[in-house]
Amino acid sequence: MNFQFYLEKLFASDEFKKFKKENKGAYLCSGFFSIDRQGKDNQQHLDFYIPLTKEMFSFQLENGELSQLKNYDERVPEKLKENLDFDFDEIENIIINKMKEENVNKQIQKLLFSLQKMKEKNFLIGTIFISGMGILKITIALDENKIIDFEKKSIFDMFKIIKK
Repeated sequence: MNFQFYLEKLFASDEFKKFKKENKGAYLCSGFFSIDRQGKDNQQHLDFYIPLTKEMFSFQLENGELSQLKNYDERVPEKLKENLDFDFDEIENIIINKMKEENVNKQIQKLLFSLQKMKEKNFLIGTIFISGMGILKITIALDENKIIDFEKKSIFDMFKIIKK
């Protein structure tokens, strides 16, 4: 699915139109995307920051709900361009190619992405769950459409075993 599809879906909603009318300075600042390859837990959230009130709101596209984000980092988030054009299927193919390059012979089960802008650059920061209880931590520079950070971990790496 293409990112622009989700934006168009949001912009067409009555809830968003009302939000933008009431919050003229609000801008797109982040997004969260969950792509479940084994089940149906797909989610798309687009977040908007209101500079005047220093509040952040998230639109949950899968159910049309709007919610205020209470515990977010207090830094002023950078404004994302609304004309970003990337496709999640292409992103997945980039990940699969990198997995082959790194000799990771596992199946993708679930992809979690955070869309962010830092230092004037657009990134997808991903946590990818793979078979065999593995996790891939990746960062994709969207402006170059390439992986700039790739790390394979095991669920067991998350637990530290302390010997007595």
